[in-house]
Amino acid sequence: MQVGYRFRCYPTPEQQAILLRWIGCQRFIYNAKVGEDRYYRAFQRQTLALAGEHAPIDQEYARFKSRELTPWLYEVPSQVLRNGAVRWKTAYSRFFQKLGGRPTIQRKSGPQSVWLTNELFLFEAVVGGATPDEVSYRLSIGKGKFPVGAIPYTAHRPHKIPASITLTVDAQRWYVSFSVDDALPQPTPQEIAAELASWPEEELRSSAVGIDRGVTVPVFASTGVCAGLSEVQQQRLRKKERARKRWQRRMARRPKGSSGRRKAAHRVARCHQYARSVRLDFAHQTSYRLVESAGVRLLVFEALRVKAMSARPKAKQNETGQWLKNQARAKAGLNSKILASAWGKTLVFAQYKALRRNKLVVTVPPHYSSQECSQCGHTHPENRPTQAEFVCQGCGFRTNADHNASRVIRDRGVALVLSGEFSPVGRKKTMRMRTKVGAGCSEPEPIQASTPGETSVRRQAVSRKAQESVNPEPPATSRRL
Repeated sequence: MQVGYRFRCYPTPEQQAILLRWIGCQRFIYNAKVGEDRYYRAFQRQTLALAGEHAPIDQEYARFKSRELTPWLYEVPSQVLRNGAVRWKTAYSRFFQKLGGRPTIQRKSGPQSVWLTNELFLFEAVVGGATPDEVSYRLSIGKGKFPVGAIPYTAHRPHKIPASITLTVDAQRWYVSFSVDDALPQPTPQEIAAELASWPEEELRSSAVGIDRGVTVPVFASTGVCAGLSEVQQQRLRKKERARKRWQRRMARRPKGSSGRRKAAHRVARCHQYARSVRLDFAHQTSYRLVESAGVRLLVFEALRVKAMSARPKAKQNETGQWLKNQARAKAGLNSKILASAWGKTLVFAQYKALRRNKLVVTVPPHYSSQECSQCGHTHPENRPTQAEFVCQGCGFRTNADHNASRVIRDRGVALVLSGEFSPVGRKKTMRMRTKVGAGCSEPEPIQASTPGETSVRRQAVSRKAQESVNPEPPATSRRL
């Protein structure tokens, strides 16, 4: 079972300067591969002689190093540059497996990171701490003529030695993150679903919890437990939002490249970071409480399309071409509340935490869950006269609207599992690191493209005459294509 870790680390100003140089050089290689791929694909579309050819998808980066044009690339270890090319190819593999779009240019703004394999770091065991038998580690970065030194980090839980790490800086805060395999067996969702499908319906319903997600109350469980941000957190978020807008106005008035603009940008980033940390903390704590509930084996969520729900409204025109009002401002306020509720993170965190505890998380269609009665099944828009009240027009059942919706979601999840039609969406893996990356080899295992026909092809000629000398087919065949 893969377990992820993320710890705060505290490099010195001198170490930060070196790591920032490594981040910039790795980003340069990544962006160079993106630009090269865009050029090849554009050239292939415009040149008839290259019909049927595909852009090269490889991990080569030596052509971007030059003593005259890019001398700064020689000031960092070659593994940093190689890992930039590997990250680009990994992103392309995700595109092939429909897990994301094509790799795009990485910007200097926002969180920055550098991926390091085990040639560039060392975890040294240190015995002794709070207890004599406690084992901690000291992290050392660098090698040979590129030393960085030991970087202190706060490990709030024990961990194993990873094969690779990622150093991230966000609003001048540094983090070290990695994942390791704890060698513990993990049941698959299919196995848990097959076990629960053999249970009696009443027993499974008593062991299931339905979760309704909303804007007013982010999480409302069928057990009556609701979760949301505390009043203190909401006050602080409003204060941070006002500060963010104020510093953004100041940043817009200051000249580019000035120290004042950098200071304002740092203040804006800190406001964003606080809001993001609050949402992550809420999602982690809420998902943990749901999964750790006693006697619960099945958690049922609504299959909400958060990305579509938070999309901006389309522009509207009348018959004469005049633009009409489309409630864009009101929709923007609703979108911000939806995204601030951490719906997606709560579901994702609950899924992996439930599997570790031999529990199952399923999603069901959300249609009419707020209008359906959990007692008699009567569905009608008048069943919900207000936002918070539910009154069934068929049987007279009265309760909180979110509580009723969560019970409807629970019953739908129980019916889905008992029917045997549950089929989880499998996660496609694009790359698995070996235990000792770089030991006896210069690069990690190559990633194979999953799309047929995508091969690593080097452009050896760009002109028609030179291309005909490389391509054994006659020119007439190329013209027919």
